[in-house]
Amino acid sequence: MQVELLTKEDLKQFKAELVQELKDAFGGGAKPTNKEWLKSAEVRKLLGISPGTLQNLRINGTFTYSKIGGMMYYRYQDIMRLLEKGGVK
Repeated sequence: MQVELLTKEDLKQFKAELVQELKDAFGGGAKPTNKEWLKSAEVRKLLGISPGTLQNLRINGTFTYSKIGGMMYYRYQDIMRLLEKGGVK
């Protein structure tokens, strides 16, 4: 059995590659937007997720949102920051 040593730098590089692949897979090649706030449907389309998944992300506190009337709004920068950090719980 051959043993390979991994350095912290190897793990950081792996993480960066994994995050990029997840962005590509779930974001559908999401393009930056100039909108500060997104509606639920826009977030689902951006991330390629179902309404139930978005609801779970709200419930467990992964995504913060503001509710005005019956509409929920998400800050675009918050979503992108979580993707970059790999912050989905």
